[in-house]
Amino acid sequence: MHAAALRFDLKIEGSRSLKEKRRVLKPLLDSLRRKYNVSAAEVDFHDLVGRTAIGVAIVAAEQFHISRTERSLERFIMSYPEVEVLGKEVSYLDTA
Repeated sequence: MHAAALRFDLKIEGSRSLKEKRRVLKPLLDSLRRKYNVSAAEVDFHDLVGRTAIGVAIVAAEQFHISRTERSLERFIMSYPEVEVLGKEVSYLDTA
């Protein structure tokens, strides 16, 4: 089994309230879950209007699938029109 935990620090463009932040964040997280079959959640900056951090967990039988999914969802997030990626952290877990 292989697993990866990713953290993306994001700036939310044009967000002036927490309600507007949720309007952008909820569809992004739902899309990640649906399209990539991953767990995804807001993990930091809950009370900041223009910032957030999301955590994404990927589990797969092969490391190849982890790498492919990681690259694909990173491209997806970077292309999302209302967010700017400020940083990314990755942690891996491999078990034999």
